Amino acid sequence: MNSDETTSPDTDLHAVFGYASDRGLRRELNEDSLIAADPIFAIADGMGGHEAGEVASSITVRTLGDSPIVGKRLPEFSAGQMEALIREADHRIREATGGRAGTTLSGAVLVRAAGRPHWLVFNVGDSRTYRLSSGVFEQVSVDHSEVQELVDLGQISADEALVHPRRHVVTRALGTGNDAEADFWLIPAEPGDRLMVCSDGLTGEVTDNSIYELLTSVSNPQDACTALVQAALRSGGRDNITVLVVDARSANDGEEAAAVTLTGTAPDSTDSAE
Repeated sequence: MNSDETTSPDTDLHAVFGYASDRGLRRELNEDSLIAADPIFAIADGMGGHEAGEVASSITVRTLGDSPIVGKRLPEFSAGQMEALIREADHRIREATGGRAGTTLSGAVLVRAAGRPHWLVFNVGDSRTYRLSSGVFEQVSVDHSEVQELVDLGQISADEALVHPRRHVVTRALGTGNDAEADFWLIPAEPGDRLMVCSDGLTGEVTDNSIYELLTSVSNPQDACTALVQAALRSGGRDNITVLVVDARSANDGEEAAAVTLTGTAPDSTDSAE
């Protein structure tokens, strides 16, 4: 079971997480990568030709994994510091691939701000971070994509964006193009919060309503991840699918978490990742 628990020392809030990844039914390789290394939880969706996307996404999560905050409970870590880490990943990708490969990046760091736990959410591209809190389910991140720009301009509807022929074209990415700037959100973390991070292989196949139903009906985060990936496969599985679910809970169990980093060719969700 790919579920781990981490405890924050100066509050009773701790994170419980699960993850699942599948290359899908039409892709030869899985170019998604993920990191779940307290306090960092993120997914990178690589792109750029045969195996190049795998390189870009792998470099990104390894760069995050090199951060000195990994293993620290509720670090005081700012958006500016996260931005520097993301810029480092962008530089490493460009250095390794000459700008021929790129990746999205979305996720959150569980930090301490103003003396209490917060989610520091970050996003580049069209992978997504959602939050379910007190029954309210919302997409925190905003896609950097051509279709999102059309939606914002009122030229197409959100439903039309789901089937638009250019729905996979991103306007920001790490490692390639002219814009790798990340967006940030700082949100108080409450006991009972559920954060979901995913690549567009999930949201391209499963509606937000269906995602909400699964997240509210499946309590175990690992089981929720597996169910979400299976739902995407049943709907066609046209892309790599990676899902990470993080729950904020108030019980203090004292257990230590094992860091999880899956880079490129992540195992199918039916395989063991331990």
